[in-house]
Amino acid sequence: MPKQPLAEVFGFPPDNLSPEAERYRRNRLCPYNNKVPSCTKDKANDPLGVCSVFEGNEIAITCPIRFRQDWLIAEDAASFFFPENTTWTSLTEIRLNDKNGMSAGNIDVVLVAYNDRGRIIDFGALEIQAVYISGNVRQPFEYYMEDPSNRSNMDWAGQKNYPRPDYLSSSRKRLAPQLIYKGGILKNWNKKQAVALHKGFFNRLPTLPEVDKAEADIAWLIYDLKHNPETNSYHLSRSRTVYTQFYPALEMITIPETGAIEDFIGHLQSKLDERLDNPPDAPSLLDIL
Repeated sequence: MPKQPLAEVFGFPPDNLSPEAERYRRNRLCPYNNKVPSCTKDKANDPLGVCSVFEGNEIAITCPIRFRQDWLIAEDAASFFFPENTTWTSLTEIRLNDKNGMSAGNIDVVLVAYNDRGRIIDFGALEIQAVYISGNVRQPFEYYMEDPSNRSNMDWAGQKNYPRPDYLSSSRKRLAPQLIYKGGILKNWNKKQAVALHKGFFNRLPTLPEVDKAEADIAWLIYDLKHNPETNSYHLSRSRTVYTQFYPALEMITIPETGAIEDFIGHLQSKLDERLDNPPDAPSLLDIL
């Protein structure tokens, strides 16, 4: 467990005390192409400016806006969606409706290809998957923000509710539903999809059956944060791309690996033994009669 759980605060490592980093912290700014200059994570008037946290020797990206650095994700997705030399642009937070006009959710980024007359000729959907946190990340964040210059190397390891990435909840409560609802509509339209996520998140997913790029429905864009010691800052870098088809990937993510039925029967047996050895205090029907 790292002493300091916070990897980036308002875009900079906690021990970056440069004038630029202090300006971002003081004004609570976001350097990663948010809708507005300020960070708006959690609360617009009191933002939780944590971009990423440490997990052992790795870093877990906890804010989806963090993936927008230099719009590398859009460029990488476009190379999967469209042929070379295609003219395209990106649109963010686009609502997707089902057949009945009910919302299936917002697509994080839609890349649209258009001709010289400005008419759309193709599009693809890019989803961004940050990771949920278990524990409490606001407490160490607020403690650090009270005195950044003296608390950049604080020891938070012994504190209650130490924040950690929650990969299981992130995949089951966010990634899987998005693939089922939004992804299912896009698949029926025969439109390609890309999912941007950091390396630690992807490595916790089941092994996905890979295919060639030409056969793929989904491109998994896997990123890492690389530290630049000269600037004491992290930069988003694509680690690799994994190509899959929609339904095999969906099945691997949504259907858990089956354990031994004998283990479950053993659990049931122990519960039954407890019930038989410890009958309930409430009277039975024979007692009442």
